[in-house]
Amino acid sequence: MLQTVLLQVDSTATAANAQSINYLSLLLKGGIVVYPILLLLFVTIFFMIERYLFIKSASNIDFGFLRSLKDNILRGDLRTATTLCKSTNLPIARILEKGITRIGRPVKDIESAMEIQANLEVSKMEKNMGYLGLIAGVAPILGFVGTILGIIRIFYDIGTTGNFTIEIIANGLYEKMISSCSGLVVGLIAYIGYHGINMMIDKFGIQLQATVMDFLDTLNEPVR
Repeated sequence: MLQTVLLQVDSTATAANAQSINYLSLLLKGGIVVYPILLLLFVTIFFMIERYLFIKSASNIDFGFLRSLKDNILRGDLRTATTLCKSTNLPIARILEKGITRIGRPVKDIESAMEIQANLEVSKMEKNMGYLGLIAGVAPILGFVGTILGIIRIFYDIGTTGNFTIEIIANGLYEKMISSCSGLVVGLIAYIGYHGINMMIDKFGIQLQATVMDFLDTLNEPVR
């Protein structure tokens, strides 16, 4: 009976120790390749947050501003409309300003000027996006390099010690599996961030098109 109780206590202690694994220490068992993968993770998180906040702010459309701008254009007060655009620090305001300053020219010229400015604004939103795409491809490859290094370590330890033990194999497998998993996870995060932010940019592009079409329709309305 006493032996049974001691075995239960021992198994409980073992389970408690297994649950109290230091995951950072476990991660660092993945070898030297884990360090650049962790660096890529921090860079990925930084760019994802920075781009999200920038695009969220830049894609804001002030409908009060658009109504006031439309009223000024319909009254023929282009100077006030231009001043209103300059005082509004939004991409949509800068795009509409290009159109307003070219009122009186052929519609093609107005559309062309607004399209060029729209492309410039979108390119600002896409800044640093290339890094996320690069990390999405590089991180899994680094994990694969860690896998190769883990296999090399297993055979090197066996060759130098002459021992074919579970400990030697386990140490190499730690390095192999942890580095592979880390690289895949970081690559997945970067992949999701890249495409998620591109979806935000695409959505903003559709809003721009709708706003530009409404602006061109406004030019065809009679002056009040």
